Formats: sequence, C-alpha cells, structure tokens
Amino acid sequence: MPDQNREVAPGPDGTWFRTKTQLLRMPQGWELLPPGDAALTRRVKEAGPSWVVSEKRGNKVFSRGVCAPKDRIERIRQELAVERSDPSYAKKLEQGRKRRAVQQVEYVGEFSSAVRTFLAFAPSHSDLCQRLAEAIAAHATPVGSGTVARTQRIPVEERAEAATIAWLRHQTTGYDDMQIARVKGLRREVRRELAQRSRDLLARYRRGDAVDAAMCPLRRALDRGAASGA
Repeated sequence: MPDQNREVAPGPDGTWFRTKTQLLRMPQGWELLPPGDAALTRRVKEAGPSWVVSEKRGNKVFSRGVCAPKDRIERIRQELAVERSDPSYAKKLEQGRKRRAVQQVEYVGEFSSAVRTFLAFAPSHSDLCQRLAEAIAAHATPVGSGTVARTQRIPVEERAEAATIAWLRHQTTGYDDMQIARVKGLRREVRRELAQRSRDLLARYRRGDAVDAAMCPLRRALDRGAASGA
C-alpha cells in the first residue's frame, strides 16, 4: 500500500481512511499534511506515493490534505523554507501572481464571450444579453469557485452553457428554497425540469419576443444582484 498513490476519504479516526471498497490504516511512518500550503503539498505528491484525502459533503468536495511519509514532508518543508528566505523567491511569486491575474482577465473575457454566443439573443435584447453574460461570468469564473466554468475537462462552449443553466436555476426559479424529498433521482429530475424551463425562457429572447421589463425574470435577477452588490 505505501508504494501506491491513492484517493481516500477520512475514516473513523485520524489514522484510518476509506476507499470505495476498503478501510485502510495509514502506513507506519506517515502523517497527514493538512491543506493550506499549495507548494508544499504539490512537491510532497511529486516526490513519491501519497494518499490524497478528500471529503464529499453534499455536492461539494473538500480537501483534507495529503498522507505521505513524515520524513519526506519534513525534508521538503525545510527545503521550501530555505527557498522562501531568498529575496528572489518573493520576486518570483509576484511575477507569478501578475501572470495569473492577466490569464484570469483573459479567461473571463473568453468565457463571457462564450456565454453571449450560447445566449444568442435577438438584437432587440442585446443589452440584456451583455448584462447577463457579465453576471454569469462574474459568478462562475473566480479562481477556486469550484464551478463548472473552472473545469478543463470540457470545451469552453459547454462550460458556458452549463454555467448559464445553473445561474438561471438559482436566480430565476425557486430551486434554492425547494424542499426536495430524499428519493433517488428526484433532485436530478427537478433540475432537468427547471433546465427546460430556463431554455424555454431563453428561447423568447432569442426570438426577439417583446418582454415586459417589469415582469422580465432575467432583469429582476440582475437588478437584485446589482442592489446587493453581487
């Protein structure tokens, strides 16, 4: 077991962990490195076999750290401490932050454009299309948000569609206040029905239908967000 990389969940105490099929004890001489130092965690994982510990709560997955040999963790921690004491390290970090900031701005623009393309509103609703795309991008693209917009597993066009439908579900339906019974598949079915309702709503704007601004669910949602500073 110590020579294998594994993905595990917390077990009954700090020395036991669960896989999908097993209850495993942490190998002798190992310890849990809590999350919080990304560079240390990355290097510990790169230096040899480790167990990545995560815990699912609801629809979210939370990192609980990495299990690895104690001497490896300590060695790499000391190496990092030496690197970080060098003035050039701070300069490198600042350069990295600036580079990521530029990349983030570029991605937000790319994602917002993909959302506008998916919305494809008629010219008469172009202003609403722009406001909506900006709101969806602002919600979905922050680093660490955990939304579908941050995944690299699917094309940006699919990310834009999924993020739009999710935004509409939360902002223009009563989904967040629904009491859904814990019946297998029921929540998924409710989400499908709401997604279809959202697509029907978008179809009106794509056709260029006249929509009373006071009754427009998209404008109401955007106005609420603006009023709350979101």
